[in-house]
Amino acid sequence: MKHFQYHLPTDIERESMATIARELGQMGAVIPEENEAVVKRVIHTTADFEYAKNLVFTPQAVSHALSAMKDRPVIITDTNMALAGINKPALEQVGGKVHCFMADADVAEMARENGTTRATAAIDKAVALYPKAIFACGNAPTALIRLAQLMEEKGVRPSLIIGVPVGFVNVVESKEEILALAEEKGVSAIVARGRKGGSNVAAAICNALLYEAVGRRL
Repeated sequence: MKHFQYHLPTDIERESMATIARELGQMGAVIPEENEAVVKRVIHTTADFEYAKNLVFTPQAVSHALSAMKDRPVIITDTNMALAGINKPALEQVGGKVHCFMADADVAEMARENGTTRATAAIDKAVALYPKAIFACGNAPTALIRLAQLMEEKGVRPSLIIGVPVGFVNVVESKEEILALAEEKGVSAIVARGRKGGSNVAAAICNALLYEAVGRRL
């Protein structure tokens, strides 16, 4: 059996980030400095270098997001998995909170009454409570679709939209719609184009921004 060298968790993360930086350089990937921490964190989470080109950012999305993250942010996720993956000590340092309403009884009832998905109903609840929240969607394209509708019809303007649902049905279309609308309305957005994404990616983006906000660097 091969013998492996054991490392402390911080050393593993540091070495992983160094590997990511080296391989991005070998690929010839050019990532704007402002976006680099987010892209590297997503690659670190997924081991998927396609995110170097799939992740797209509206102008100054990261700088606007960091301002929001430093000011008692409220983060809304579309899965409890994403909620669980967000670093709570870092969130506490900036006085922030994170919520997922998907399993709430009133959301289930609203979805039944209106004939919608729970994700749609959860967005309605979230927007009613926290219209300027950071919305991190990693699973449900219907969450992005409903958020786009509320931006159009009600003038909702989130602090940041993280649009990274994964899958095959309405996923690509919902991402393109929210990205175009965010650019049109001047709302900051980070979107993973194509089919790839997931709750882990949504949490990774939130964590990258939180780590920058609290000054944690690797």
